[in-house]
Amino acid sequence: MFAQISDPIGAGFIANVARPGGNITGFSNFEASIGSKWIELLKETAPGVMRGAILFNPETAPYVGRYYQGPFEAAARSLGVQPSASPVRSGAEIASALAALQGEPPGGLIVMPDTFNIVHRQQIIELAARHRVPAIYPYGFAVREGGLISYGVDPVDLFRRAAGYVDRVLKGAKAAELPMQAPVKFELLINLKTANALALKIPQTLLATADDVIE
Repeated sequence: MFAQISDPIGAGFIANVARPGGNITGFSNFEASIGSKWIELLKETAPGVMRGAILFNPETAPYVGRYYQGPFEAAARSLGVQPSASPVRSGAEIASALAALQGEPPGGLIVMPDTFNIVHRQQIIELAARHRVPAIYPYGFAVREGGLISYGVDPVDLFRRAAGYVDRVLKGAKAAELPMQAPVKFELLINLKTANALALKIPQTLLATADDVIE
């Protein structure tokens, strides 16, 4: 049973959504289309952004290119934003990627769901602030630690739903016959203190729909 996989088909965990096959099923944590939502949020928050980069480690998050990058790039171009990928494998490369987004034309960052980025989140948050780069994160804890905005799955809801599947398997259901489930509940968190430091005025429409606003 899995509950935190971005691309279970591409990663080879299951054969298809309806009938996973093998001896595993579970819950994906993000759909590919969320890549477009992240860049839309970035542009809505920082309308002046003309360049948008996705940050990820290709060794710990090889799924980014095949799963998120296409929707991200298509949405970015439709918004007049030049999309790019920033693959990083070290703290030094993170520093170079953030520095490259500073200046003209204005750049923004999408921090991809990636264990590498989670481990290095404090460095990313601090560099985004130093270089005055607006950044969108997939996890709420990054915003509580100083990040600008996050939009992603509610992990409590995901594990609560997964518990129901575990119960069914323990009672004799075959994992191969239980359809993989997509996330249904998402959270939007906004850090107003960080927004003010970046001289960004968050639209009231976003503030009204946010699950948590940190002041």
